[in-house]
Amino acid sequence: MSANLILSEETISNAIYYIQNQKVMLDRNLAVLYGIETRVLKQAVKRNISRFPGEFMFELTKLEFENWRSQFVTSNSDKMGLRYAPMAFTEHGILMLSSVLKSDTAIQTNI
Repeated sequence: MSANLILSEETISNAIYYIQNQKVMLDRNLAVLYGIETRVLKQAVKRNISRFPGEFMFELTKLEFENWRSQFVTSNSDKMGLRYAPMAFTEHGILMLSSVLKSDTAIQTNI
């Protein structure tokens, strides 16, 4: 893994949210972590949806989405680009995600 792809522990910690009484990371943050576009991540999940039961991944409800957008400091450009509620991944979902993605970073993370 190249040095520029390694993220600091603080960066990763700042991308962990507490939603539905669980620690989760959102699809957009995981896409950055794995070096892919969010749409590619979502497509991989949809192609492998049976690997992502509710305790691994869920989509934010409209209310959770609005609360997330209003409570967390994000730039206007980040907010404007969100047409759909993000997918939230638990620890198990993140591990499963790294096994279905095809990026070099995801492969290295899975190993």
